[in-house]
Amino acid sequence: MMTKINSSTRILALLGACLLWITSCGPGETYDLLILNGSVYDGKGGDPAQTDIGIKDSMIVALGDLKNAKADKIIDATGMAVSPGFIDMHTHIEPIMELNSCESHVRQGVTTALGGPDGSSPYPLQPYMDSLQQKGVGMNVAYLVGHNTIRRNIMGLEDRTPTQEELKAMEAQVDSAMKDGAFGISTGLKYLPGAFSKVDEVISLSKVASGHGGIYTSHLREEGLGLFDAVAEAIKISEDADIPVVLTHHKAIGKPMWGKSARTLAMVDSARAKGLDIKMDQYPYAASYTGISVLIPSWARAGGQEAFKARVADPVLRDSIKNGIVFNILNDRGGSDLDRIQFAKVAWEPGLEGKTLKFWCEENDMEPSVENGAEMVIKAQLNGGASCVFHAMAEEDVERIMKHPFTMIGSDGRLVEPGMGHPHPRWYGTFPRVLGRYVREKNTLELSEAIRKMTYLPAQSLQLSDRGSIQEGLRADITVFDPNTVIDKATFEKPHQYSEGIHYVIVNGGIAVDQGEFKDIKSGKVLRKQ
Repeated sequence: MMTKINSSTRILALLGACLLWITSCGPGETYDLLILNGSVYDGKGGDPAQTDIGIKDSMIVALGDLKNAKADKIIDATGMAVSPGFIDMHTHIEPIMELNSCESHVRQGVTTALGGPDGSSPYPLQPYMDSLQQKGVGMNVAYLVGHNTIRRNIMGLEDRTPTQEELKAMEAQVDSAMKDGAFGISTGLKYLPGAFSKVDEVISLSKVASGHGGIYTSHLREEGLGLFDAVAEAIKISEDADIPVVLTHHKAIGKPMWGKSARTLAMVDSARAKGLDIKMDQYPYAASYTGISVLIPSWARAGGQEAFKARVADPVLRDSIKNGIVFNILNDRGGSDLDRIQFAKVAWEPGLEGKTLKFWCEENDMEPSVENGAEMVIKAQLNGGASCVFHAMAEEDVERIMKHPFTMIGSDGRLVEPGMGHPHPRWYGTFPRVLGRYVREKNTLELSEAIRKMTYLPAQSLQLSDRGSIQEGLRADITVFDPNTVIDKATFEKPHQYSEGIHYVIVNGGIAVDQGEFKDIKSGKVLRKQ
């Protein structure tokens, strides 16, 4: 009798377990969102799988055949690629308090962006990030702490080595930012005041970031004639500070350096073979964007704008400054041609936006010579400076760098809205451009590899264990696009154009782009390194 009762009990228990499984995992489960019939890329570089995705409470909770399941919202992704949300490794999100919808980035399929690049960041970080989270944000954002910001806090724009007390003060600020949740430290060694720092200073500060598990990203000291030494310096920082390094917006700029990326990539490979964690990020354009002051020798701007005005008022110093600008036009950002320097944002003369330095010379009845161009650069800086697009890179270098297995995609783009100046088209088009031009049209990359460079590889670099891949238990950051039509539309002539072919963007389970239409739901999070 006892045996029969025990057998019945076991059968009932098994039936109950089966019913529980069917209820919780089977077709009867109701999800917040289902993505059906898509080609799902997990982000790790492999072939896609034809599978469905179930999302609940901002998480990916199920993969498999979910066609009979129920959901509050169903996306039919037939014919589309379903990818982890893109992670932008280099973003100028400084206007985010005003442009907190992040539309120009989210429309590209970006769900997470790393801010604080090139040595500049908010400081102190914690109150800033708290305010941003309270305000709401359209995509996930993470921050680096900027070396230039820290140095300026302690030393202003002084061209000298810090005292021991000043170095300790800078170390304390880096330590504070890392404790606030920074993901690492960035440098802008081409810019002020970072250009005045020696490598030992950078190593000391990087050791602090390394102690918290952070990374180091660097706008290298030089990207033109001094590029090899600058890459070697970054590798030395990685080795001496024991820190992963990202050569950010890696490029070879200026005609004398075209083709020389073959050597810098060999340097990266050699360092990695020694066990150093060296990676790169890159934007898919043969033109850069920065202030026109990049053409002016750093020493000429030490001490700030008033000091610069005093130097150019001295005929001897002005001549030296002009010679330095001529050299940079011929050998560096100028690309040996005034027509390659295009004004982008000119507060004191908006009519120049979109025009070139050659045009400005001719408008002032000046021969467009390099020497006259240098004079106009001085004039622009005296007027308060300007942002410019510099068409001074070679397409062969862009493609060679892109193909490297440890190159990630980073827009170097700034948050923007239509009508705001004359920006670099990368602000609108970076990620769709890779997918459309360099995957579909030029076959530079396979689609799965391009997605890896946009998702899993950057997530691993930032130690974002809950993002960057499509698998159960991870955050639902997902981009759905048509691989046959996705393309950037922004051009250097008409930059204010959103891309095409990005149909859905899901940020923490919320649909931020729905059938190509932007939804201002602000489902992003301010991420803090743990």
